[in-house]
Amino acid sequence: MISMPTWVVVTAVVLVIVALLGLWAMGTANRLNRLHIRTDAARINLEGALAARGHVIKALYPQLTKEVMNAEIVPLRAVDMGHRTDSENHVLSLLPTEIFHNPAFVEASTRVDIAARFYNDAVANTLAVRKRPDVRLLRLAGNAPLPKYYEALSAGE
Repeated sequence: MISMPTWVVVTAVVLVIVALLGLWAMGTANRLNRLHIRTDAARINLEGALAARGHVIKALYPQLTKEVMNAEIVPLRAVDMGHRTDSENHVLSLLPTEIFHNPAFVEASTRVDIAARFYNDAVANTLAVRKRPDVRLLRLAGNAPLPKYYEALSAGE
């Protein structure tokens, strides 16, 4: 039987541990990347739902076209949802109560609510991984900004 020197065994064990840690870090970084992609896709879907609701409002109340357009030009950025939510809330506050019973408006608003839930769920999942100490220590998120939640009022609130 050939006996290996201790340093060879220790080196092999250390290399295996380093390789396993590297694979884990690479897998976690890939997961974070997929979560950020999911968040971006959900944000784009939310923006589409908001635009569709805006078109319904403009069709039903042409006198609010300027306010809707002012809300639509505010970018829906993952790092700063506050400006867009304020704009959307302003438009909703201008609507007469009878619009909340209009089927086209209810459908468009339901789509906004669903899209916002999907977006906020994606943000929650992304933040849960990003806030883990091991992810922060190894800087696995790179320089991607932290996404923010979308917190506009639902139609009729």
